[in-house]
Amino acid sequence: MSRSNKFGFAPLDTEATAPRRTRSPGPMGTAVRDAAETLADTTEAKVEQRRQNAEDARNYRMAQDSGRLLVGLPVGNVLTDDLPRDRLALDEVAASDEMEELKSSIRARGQKEPIEVYQADDGSYQLKKGWRRLTALRQLLAETGEDRFAEVIARVENGAADRTLRYVDMVEENVVREDLTFAEMAQVAITAAADPGVPETDPAELVARLYGALHKTKRSYIRSFVFLLTALGDDLKWPKAVARNLGVDVARALKSIEQADALRAQLTACASEEQQAKVLADFVVGQKSGAGAADTEGKSGAAPRQKLEFFVGETKVTARNGELRVVSGIDFANTPKAALEDAIKAFEAALKTGPRIR
Repeated sequence: MSRSNKFGFAPLDTEATAPRRTRSPGPMGTAVRDAAETLADTTEAKVEQRRQNAEDARNYRMAQDSGRLLVGLPVGNVLTDDLPRDRLALDEVAASDEMEELKSSIRARGQKEPIEVYQADDGSYQLKKGWRRLTALRQLLAETGEDRFAEVIARVENGAADRTLRYVDMVEENVVREDLTFAEMAQVAITAAADPGVPETDPAELVARLYGALHKTKRSYIRSFVFLLTALGDDLKWPKAVARNLGVDVARALKSIEQADALRAQLTACASEEQQAKVLADFVVGQKSGAGAADTEGKSGAAPRQKLEFFVGETKVTARNGELRVVSGIDFANTPKAALEDAIKAFEAALKTGPRIR
C-alpha cells in the first residue's frame, strides 16, 4: 500500500537518510566527568578512613583504660619513692651477679618485658613492677651513655586503684617466679599495714590478701616471719638469710616480750649471717630443752606471760589475761548465732578438761 499522500510524495525516512550523530564528550566534559569520579572515590575513601580512625581511637582508649598501653618513658621520669619495694637490701640486689646478667641481656637484646607504673596525685610516674629492669637500664645509661638505654618501656595504670592491689601487683611477679624470701614477703605485709592508704592495719591479716595465690602452708610461714620481724625489729640484721624452718621455729619459740628482748640483745652483737643463724638456732634449742623447767617455774610463782600468739591452720589466736582474740577468714558477723554459741561451749568444755597430752 502506498504511503504517499494526495500531493504525491511520501514522508521522509529520517532514519535512513539522516546521519547518526555521535555524542562523545569534549575535553572539558571529560575533565568534569573524571573530576566527579575522583571526588566520589575520594569521598568514599575519606568516609572509610574516618570510620577506621574512630575504631582506632576506641581501641586506643580501651587499651589505655585497661592498662594495656605501652609507652616509652625517660628512665629519670619514673620514681620509686611512693610504693615501698618488695625486696630487702636493695643496694645488694643492685650490685649482685643477677643484676649483671640482666644488664647483659638488655645490652644484647634490649628490654623485652615492660615495667608497670601508675600516675600519682601530682602527675608523676611511680614504679609498681619492674625495679630490677629499671635499675638495670639506669646503670647501663650511666655506664655507656647510649641513648637506647635512656628510655624504658612501661605499661601505665590508668585511673585510681586500690592501693592494696598495687602491693599485690608488685609482689605477684616475684612470687610467681619464687624470687622472694619469706622475710621479704613478710616485710611487704608489715609495710603495707603501716601504709595510710591501706585500710587493714594488721600485717598478719594482710598476708591472705597479698599472697592469696600461694598455698595456705606458705601463707602460714609468711605469718610466722611477720611475727619474727615484728618481734625482733632491726636487731635481726640479715632477715633474708634466715632459713624458712629456722624462722618458723624461732617465731613459735618466742613466748614473751622478755624473751624477745633477750634475743634481740644477742642478735645486736652478731657480726655475720653465720653468727646470727647460730644465735637463733641456740635460742630454739634452749627453749625446747627448757620447756619442762619453764612449766615448773610457772607453777612455783614465776611471772605469767603477758601475751601468747599462735596459728591454728589459717586462724590467728592471740591470748591475754582474760582475753582471747580469734582472727580468720570466716565472716563471724553473718554466722548463725546458734553456731557461734555451740563453738564457744565446745571451746569452754575443752578448756575445762585440761591440756591435751601430745
